[in-house]
Amino acid sequence: MNLTVQQHIADDSAALQVALNLETSTARIEVQCLLQAVLQVNRAYLFTHPERILNDAESSRYHALFERRLSGEPIAYLLGEREFFGLNFKVTHATLIPRPDTELLVEQALQRIPHRGSCRVLDMGTGGGAIALSIAHARADADVVAIDTSEAALQVARANQTVLNLGNVNFLLSDWFSALEQQRFDVIVSNPPYIASGDVHLSQGDVRFEPVRALASGADGLDDIRRISAQSMRHLHACGWLLFEHGYDQAEQVREILRQTGFQQVFSARDLSGIERVTGGCA
Repeated sequence: MNLTVQQHIADDSAALQVALNLETSTARIEVQCLLQAVLQVNRAYLFTHPERILNDAESSRYHALFERRLSGEPIAYLLGEREFFGLNFKVTHATLIPRPDTELLVEQALQRIPHRGSCRVLDMGTGGGAIALSIAHARADADVVAIDTSEAALQVARANQTVLNLGNVNFLLSDWFSALEQQRFDVIVSNPPYIASGDVHLSQGDVRFEPVRALASGADGLDDIRRISAQSMRHLHACGWLLFEHGYDQAEQVREILRQTGFQQVFSARDLSGIERVTGGCA
């Protein structure tokens, strides 16, 4: 027997809450999102049509998505999209899921990019392009280059660029700086892999479903940050900035890496939870 919208929201929210240890409100919103996707309606429709019974085809599609979520697959992958910095981005299993924490990196970059006038920005390890495209959207005069080693991820990034209609971003296939030759930039940003390769969190939660290559970076998680820092000086203009997102407990180590590399004005910025989440320095 097929259920109504109201029954799905009540029953399935409770099941998700228990299975994934979610907050009640989060579980409810996720079920609503799945119903919206299947029924192709907005959230208001669910509130005004609680008695709507899913037909056989809708019920089948919904249950397939719900079972995947119940097993822990991230809601963003099920829906194929995620909001970031006020914009909507396509996501696939080839890319990391954009997270609110990363918006701090964009904010710190924008503080160092003039509202008008030329400025060259490099986003390293762009994935689905959320950081690069958010910067390009906010700074129309900026020339943004974004690189990644995954062609599959770059295809997602270019699709996002097309939807957002942003012409001031160039996506390149590159192993960090390898394809950039002698190019120089005013700001380099990166949300690189920064989880230790043996970290138990790689087998827990959402990250189980995300590409490991974009998550883990050596025994202490800092191999890629060291590599980028060591090579950034030759790709930055004088007084150019290098900015990293990193793990919740890595700020002190990243500051030391930047100082040892020769960066000045080294700082760390805190997210809304008070955690030092972004660290940078000036060439």
